[in-house]
Amino acid sequence: MNIRRISYVLTVVITLSLTASIFGQQLVTPKIGDQLYPAQAVKMTGYLAAKLDSAYLNRIMAQDADRLVEPFKHRDEVRCWQGEFWGKWFTSAALAYRYRPDPRLKTILDKTVNDLIATQTPDGYIGNYTMSHRLEQWDIWGRKYCMLGLLAHYDLFHNPKSLSAARELADQLMSELTTRQVLIVKQGNHRGMAATSVLEPICLLYARTGDRRYLNFAETIVQQWESSDGPQLLAKSTVDVAQRFPKPTSWWGWEQGMKAYEMMSCYEGLLELYRLTGKEAYRKAVEQTWANIKMTEINIVGSGSSVECWFGGQKWQTSPIKKYQETCVTATWIKLSQQLLRLTGDAKYADAIEQTYYNALLSSMKNNGSDWAKYSPMAGQRLEGEEQCGMGLNCCVASGPRGLFTLPLTVVMQSAKGISVNFFATGSYRLQTPKNQLIELTQQTDYPASGNITLKLTLPKTESFALRVRIPAWSAQSSLTVNGQAIPNLISGEYATIERVWQTGDQINLSLDMRGRIVRMGEPASIAILRGPLVLARDARSGEPDINESISPLVDKQGFIVLEPVSTPQKGMWLQVKAPFSYESYKESEATLPTKSLVLCDYASAGNTYDVASHFRVWLPQLIDPAEKP
Repeated sequence: MNIRRISYVLTVVITLSLTASIFGQQLVTPKIGDQLYPAQAVKMTGYLAAKLDSAYLNRIMAQDADRLVEPFKHRDEVRCWQGEFWGKWFTSAALAYRYRPDPRLKTILDKTVNDLIATQTPDGYIGNYTMSHRLEQWDIWGRKYCMLGLLAHYDLFHNPKSLSAARELADQLMSELTTRQVLIVKQGNHRGMAATSVLEPICLLYARTGDRRYLNFAETIVQQWESSDGPQLLAKSTVDVAQRFPKPTSWWGWEQGMKAYEMMSCYEGLLELYRLTGKEAYRKAVEQTWANIKMTEINIVGSGSSVECWFGGQKWQTSPIKKYQETCVTATWIKLSQQLLRLTGDAKYADAIEQTYYNALLSSMKNNGSDWAKYSPMAGQRLEGEEQCGMGLNCCVASGPRGLFTLPLTVVMQSAKGISVNFFATGSYRLQTPKNQLIELTQQTDYPASGNITLKLTLPKTESFALRVRIPAWSAQSSLTVNGQAIPNLISGEYATIERVWQTGDQINLSLDMRGRIVRMGEPASIAILRGPLVLARDARSGEPDINESISPLVDKQGFIVLEPVSTPQKGMWLQVKAPFSYESYKESEATLPTKSLVLCDYASAGNTYDVASHFRVWLPQLIDPAEKP
């Protein structure tokens, strides 16, 4: 057997072992394996760990799971979406458990799964819709989330009852569609995208059972997408997501084809089908759509959508926008980007995740982790959303943690070739090397307060493998050393790959460019200020002048603004900086505008008081000076 063949066999073996360690008893080997796999175990400290711990305690553990199960006992619904809440909470709780396996949470998860399964009817249905309205509105959408929750439980604890219940639920859905002789793409809302997003758990079921009926059903769903009645998610993948269909007469009805959250959920399922089939058209459609969303919709803080739909909003972000940045959209954008990062190992997906996570996602979470805003403006107030469906929470409170807990096991990931450092957060990360050693990589950093990161390795024996470190696209000046020796030719927006024999005690130091950057948009012009991955904002709590007053930044010769950290930030604010600005004096005698040092804070802290007293602004209006205009 030649060396190339040996290398191939080892890669396959390692890939299979990694897949098994993450997904348990997966019976079908994917035709396309991921480039990156989550860490084996993680222990984090610092800024992000505090956010995760708050949500773990005050949202995941505090949820009344019995209340989420209750609607399934009655089956009297005709139009609402109570069915989604259990699965959304459960899948976020499963991610939280993978991050920190607390026995108390396991007890909660086991009990609520048993309680849900107890509601399953003899024909396999788990849902809350009355018989005469099954398949309508949000019924299949709710079934999808039940399947995802049951499969998450199975993957965690290998309980055959969970897998069996998910199978019976899927079988009942397929049987009902056949018996009623209806197309799934014509059921529910938003050109069938809500209903056909069930593609994701159907693919996961096939991978875990090998039952080809599920693969056939998955392919049928995609075929129906491409019909004249469907959302045409493949055929229209080169069309702007906000322009794929005419503006609907009913914003919330079946003909609405721009619904952001549901569209991305379908593409998540399509990636799972791509892994199983290897059909490049599936991957291409997702990648093209992701790129279009990034280019036309995603704003400076990493999210988008108005009234929950795509609207070409990237170019409108400096203006007031109605019901902006639904948290369900924010979390699902992170989840879709995480899928693509796993699949490709491409740094652009990690860049996008970082931008959204630190800004749009964390800004929507209440500081104590107990609640999540439904919408997040760029200027105004951050307020909690209303309760939905009599469930004591809304869709975004349920969705936020699903994005939040994707991060811990993807900060550092493993592959058949080595280790990939995707994000920067203090903690220890346990991974598997290509030769199946358990390695511990520790990060020491106060990032993103500063741009200094130290990585240290501990492993039983020396081993040669590739260690990749992401150089963020925003970092114009970066340095990377291994044991004090500089790594040359760093490229912003790509990974620096270091191939060498590694041993315990090896140390990697990364320094990133944290100078204040200015982005200009709109007419009349507005500016936004960034520092590292963070978008900065003005907050009324920081004092005068009024946050709506026109001010201009003072920049150096290279166009950067000097940002001086505030050593003791105000209560409720994580990071504050002082920056020099000029402002209008209204005095004719002054040759130059007066200057003042103003305080900015990170966008996640801005207005994060959930009361009407706190106003904030990201995009800062600029003075128009006719003497400077062409």
